Amino acid sequence: MPLMSLAYLTTVPLSPPDAVRLAAELSYDAVGLRALPAAPGGDTSPLIEDAALLRETRRAISEGVPVFDVEIIRLGADFSVEAIKPFLEICSALQARAVLVAGDDPDEVRLTASFAAFCAAAAPYGLTGDLEFMPWTKVPDASTALRIVTAADQPNGRVLVDALHAGRSSTTLADIATIPAARLSYAQLCDAPAEIPTTPEGLIHTARQARLLPGEGGIDLVGIFSQLPAELPVSVEVPHLERAAELGVREWARQALAAARATVAARDAAVAKGASLRLE
Repeated sequence: MPLMSLAYLTTVPLSPPDAVRLAAELSYDAVGLRALPAAPGGDTSPLIEDAALLRETRRAISEGVPVFDVEIIRLGADFSVEAIKPFLEICSALQARAVLVAGDDPDEVRLTASFAAFCAAAAPYGLTGDLEFMPWTKVPDASTALRIVTAADQPNGRVLVDALHAGRSSTTLADIATIPAARLSYAQLCDAPAEIPTTPEGLIHTARQARLLPGEGGIDLVGIFSQLPAELPVSVEVPHLERAAELGVREWARQALAAARATVAARDAAVAKGASLRLE
């Protein structure tokens, strides 16, 4: 099994130290945290502002599992490296490995320059910049993400493949197979209904609060993950606010890990049988 990390959205509304403890309790290998919101006023943890919370989180990490990724940097037209330095300091304090990056700038040349600048700023902290394609952003598919990461030409620049967005964008299996292994830090795993929403609002609703456990929906998870390196770390990102509230976050996260492991095992079995191989 590759490394399995408990994603931030799967643990909402737990605090960072409680998320770390839950990941350890359920035998995840790592955890993901969020220090900046995905949208103005959105969910986040005040790790930058709350020194006591940061101390408690670091204590939990020392007794439990490490932090894999920290969210989220959004690259808009007004992106400033200076403005995100407190975020990078928090990532360093948490000893994180990767930062999730989203692209919102409609000017691809400027967006590429911003991504390069972010990666250069993140490199001294030992962080990768993982550009996630999402169909409602200015990086809507895997081909666009790879083009930007390649043009930015930073050693720590990466493409982040989220199964949800791979299944709901114009991205093909061949597009995923084209991403060099050296340009991948991790992938995100979940499932979703086969019917794809036709509006950005519908896509965002599913992404942030109504994903399905791997194997429950209509995404070709075995096909997608067959195009990725077998050892690539997996972030188990399965937010479903209603089901998590009904079952409790602990049980929901437990089911998510079991389903993720089953999906990876199915991928490995398919590859072994030659039924679903990485496209060349």
